[in-house]
Amino acid sequence: MTSTATAPAPAPGPPPSPPDNRDRAGGRNGLLGLLELPGQGVRAIVRSAATTPGRLTVIAVGLVLLALVAGLVATLSVQDRDDTISGVIDRREPLAAASQQVYRSLSDADATAASAFLSIGTEPPELRQRYERDIAEAGAALAKAASDAADVANASGPVDMLNQQLPVYTGLVETARANNRLGYPVGASYLREASELMRAKILPAAQDLYRVDTERLIEEQDSATDFPWLATILIVALLAALVVAQVYLTRRTNRLLNVGLLVATAAVVVSLLWGAVALVVQGSLVGSGQDDGSHRVDVLVRARIAALQARADETLTLVARGDGGAYERDFSAKAVQLVGEDGQGGLLGEARGLIKDGEGATKIADASAAATDWLKAHRQVRAQDDAGAYQEAVDSAVQEDAKGGSAPAFRRLDDSLQAAIDVGRQDFLDDTHNGDRALTALAPGLAVLAIVAAAGVTMGIRERLREYR
Repeated sequence: MTSTATAPAPAPGPPPSPPDNRDRAGGRNGLLGLLELPGQGVRAIVRSAATTPGRLTVIAVGLVLLALVAGLVATLSVQDRDDTISGVIDRREPLAAASQQVYRSLSDADATAASAFLSIGTEPPELRQRYERDIAEAGAALAKAASDAADVANASGPVDMLNQQLPVYTGLVETARANNRLGYPVGASYLREASELMRAKILPAAQDLYRVDTERLIEEQDSATDFPWLATILIVALLAALVVAQVYLTRRTNRLLNVGLLVATAAVVVSLLWGAVALVVQGSLVGSGQDDGSHRVDVLVRARIAALQARADETLTLVARGDGGAYERDFSAKAVQLVGEDGQGGLLGEARGLIKDGEGATKIADASAAATDWLKAHRQVRAQDDAGAYQEAVDSAVQEDAKGGSAPAFRRLDDSLQAAIDVGRQDFLDDTHNGDRALTALAPGLAVLAIVAAAGVTMGIRERLREYR
């Protein structure tokens, strides 16, 4: 009998791999699988949204995300505005004031040096002290104004010019003083050279620095009053989305009210109203600080500097002893800039139009009266000098106790302008501080209300989802 041996069946091998590198679940392996995840997520959301519970979940997630994003943007916007106002008060305005002090002190130093030079022999101690104080104040103010000049190209150039040329100017003045004490006529040449350096290089650089700092102050004031478009659009969009969601739920569930969504809506409405009122008040006060404070101060500063430069022209005309026609012409131009052709306009007239009441108006009226007296005294000085009464002209120009003299009238003008500037600066600080207070607690308040809105949405939708379980 013949037997037949049967060969054992081969062991089953591994199942064939799915085509295109897919795993058993039908997804791709490796990097391709990762790339497909967003699409799979979207498809899952679409499939879920085909059911009412899925749609409610999508609505809840969308509203929560929108509430949190709107709250974050609004909070950051308010905080940035608050920081800008604080920067204006604590840094930008003091820097602008420092650059203004540089300009004013240097102008006064030039006028004082010329006045002191007219004295025969030893110069009056009060004039010497005033000159030294002006130079010291200019140096200190320059150091402060230059504290952020390295980051501003337009400011670094004027700062470098001032640092380089100010020692040269003081050296020329000291040489002029030394020669004047010894009775050498060459002292007048050194003084005129110093004054020309001051007018040609130093004061223009100081003016540029003042202009740059003033423009940056105005830019930050404008930034502090910009309308927060993005935050407003997001909050209004959130409010509209909440209303639409409640209308949808009412139609789907036949229930008129949803407590959670009502709480969220109330939180958004409070955010919108609180933010609108606070920002309107803040913007109005900061704008008032700009109009009633920094703008007025700028006009008064320019008026004071014009007066100081005219005063230097007045004394330098006498120093030149018959060769001061250019200085007298510059005096006339500065006088027109200060009070206008008819004595009622110019920068002082502009200041009177801006400041019509309060202590500032009183100081401007005093300055206008002093300017009238000073110009009248100047005409007397010129008449005496032209008539050959040189010493009488000098006494009238520089003696602080001279009755009807130029010096006391100019001092009243300068003091009145400084007082008006101080009033304007204080008005600016008061209004801007009050504007900053209008934003108190707004940033954290908006953040809390955004969280309340997100929580309200979560609770409101969750109650409806429970009905499907």
